[in-house]
Amino acid sequence: MYYFIVNPNSRSGRGRSIWNQIHQQLMLRGISFQYCLTRYSGHATEIAASACTLGTISDPIYIIAVGGDGTIHEVLTGITDFDRAVFGYIPTGSGNDFCRSMQLPFDPMESLEYILKAEHICTMDVPYLTRDHKKSRFGISTGIGYDAGVCQEVLATPLKKIFNRLGLGKLIYLFIALKQLIFITPGKMTVTLDDENTFSYDHVYFTAVMNQKYEGGGFKFCPDARPDDQLLDLILVEGVGKLKLLFCLPTAFFGKHTRIKGIHILTCRNIHVHSETPLPIHIDGESGGIRKDLTVSIEKKPLKIILPVV
Repeated sequence: MYYFIVNPNSRSGRGRSIWNQIHQQLMLRGISFQYCLTRYSGHATEIAASACTLGTISDPIYIIAVGGDGTIHEVLTGITDFDRAVFGYIPTGSGNDFCRSMQLPFDPMESLEYILKAEHICTMDVPYLTRDHKKSRFGISTGIGYDAGVCQEVLATPLKKIFNRLGLGKLIYLFIALKQLIFITPGKMTVTLDDENTFSYDHVYFTAVMNQKYEGGGFKFCPDARPDDQLLDLILVEGVGKLKLLFCLPTAFFGKHTRIKGIHILTCRNIHVHSETPLPIHIDGESGGIRKDLTVSIEKKPLKIILPVV
């Protein structure tokens, strides 16, 4: 059975009208399903936990997130048993980095078609960070520093709704990224990979831990990242002048930034980042607060996911 977890407020409220179209199609086709609309931050996590109880190992529940990249984070965090659930995604957000990396259609109705067919089920790594003794999983990325500061301002600015209504949601990330670059002060960070190798850097702008190639509305920060290799990909940007970084930033849309001095691309199974000063953290584009430390690992067991037939 399908269980749809719907964020009606995604894409500045268009999520509700998109869901109404999906709901109509499900009813017309006689599909067996349940659904729940999220009402507050963290609600999708609670719903996903409840939905898991409806599945079994032999007959798993198909949990479908309908929303933006942040909805993915909440739903993944709530799944209590990877053997009892199969994950699917229908995009109604503005960032759509999950779709870019996983080569999913951006159109919600097209996404519904391949999900209902469920002809191609693969596995996906699910990384997580621990905050206040609780796991927070993510599907795309988590980061500390500049990129997280951009995400937090994007979430707060009323310009996001305006840009989304104009169909220019992707540009708000670039606009705020350029704005914040003017005021940011790079700081010291220490990075420990796989509990063994520790590296210290001065003048760090940000560190992002990636499960996918893209984040931030289309920045291809880790071009070689794969969500099924049991590895985390890491980008750390340090020691680059602001003017140079300004001109380099657009190249990241095409993944052409990786050979620039000061941009480090690393891989590992787990990572600990320590910042000398408290910095913003994001999780799949959602605010993770202000902290000095970021520790990320990968769940031992991958999650099954419905993908289009290629």
